[in-house]
Amino acid sequence: MNRSTRNRTLTLEPAEQATLARSLLRLRQPVSTSAVLDRIICQDARDAVAHLPDAFVDLLVLDPPYNLTKQFGEQRFAAMPTNEYGAWMESWLAPMLRLLKPTATIYVCGDWRSSTAVQSVIERYLVVRNRITWEREKGRGALRNWKNSSEDIWFATLSDEYVFNVDAVKLKRRVLAPYRDESGRPKDWSDGHRLTHPSNLWTDLTVPFWSMPENTDHPTQKPEKLVAKLVLASSNPGDVVLDPFLGSGTTAVVAKKLGRRFLGVEFDERYACLALKRLSMADECPHIQGYSDGVFWERNSQPAARADPSIAHDEKAQPEFAF
Repeated sequence: MNRSTRNRTLTLEPAEQATLARSLLRLRQPVSTSAVLDRIICQDARDAVAHLPDAFVDLLVLDPPYNLTKQFGEQRFAAMPTNEYGAWMESWLAPMLRLLKPTATIYVCGDWRSSTAVQSVIERYLVVRNRITWEREKGRGALRNWKNSSEDIWFATLSDEYVFNVDAVKLKRRVLAPYRDESGRPKDWSDGHRLTHPSNLWTDLTVPFWSMPENTDHPTQKPEKLVAKLVLASSNPGDVVLDPFLGSGTTAVVAKKLGRRFLGVEFDERYACLALKRLSMADECPHIQGYSDGVFWERNSQPAARADPSIAHDEKAQPEFAF
């Protein structure tokens, strides 16, 4: 495939995949925690979970196929009635719970179609804390319906004792109403920005696209910035982050960049190898687009060159692509 010179989508040659595949794990018997940390398992998540140890995971990030008919590499997922989707979800979620520490946090991604099933299932096993809705600026218009431009992330915990680092996930926004006190000094803002508490409505994300170095050909790739919010809020440095539907590796890459241990499970070998390639690149480029100076920046509120020094910018660069 011929690509534009500015297209930075990460690719994988057959010979490269064959080499990387040698580093993938395939579990056939019970293993210790040390044997799987910072590794990627290439097999069905339900099979892999049966061999993993108890109570070693601090944060579980779940991004399963939504209830849509979609092709994921060599695997096809078919839409089903809502009750069947819930039963499918329960079939793999329930066995995973033994992997969690008592203080663990769980995030479950979904969309409006799967929302009813997701809530019904997780409420039977977990303490539901919130539902985050995030804006996808991509999406096709519809002639007889509203354009679908949002997705959900359900926030749940195993108990009432859990990690939530609110100061680690504050958002820096541009000040639109620059209030000042009686002496004329800025009130709650400086340099044209205000640091705000995180809410359950996220409008500062950019879905990976062709000119972003984190982009791959995976059809439902999540932004690194999105996963970074989950990791920073609900884990501490050195904690273990598990993603059993790893895709092209975003959760593992973000965990590595932020000083967490990780374990990813991905059925498709090509995507698993893409994840390995991204992990090998993370040491050279630990930056997360849209996150710097210890805070998340509102989209388009920070100069692009400062937002990601690894990207060359010129006078033709579009400011809306900053992050």
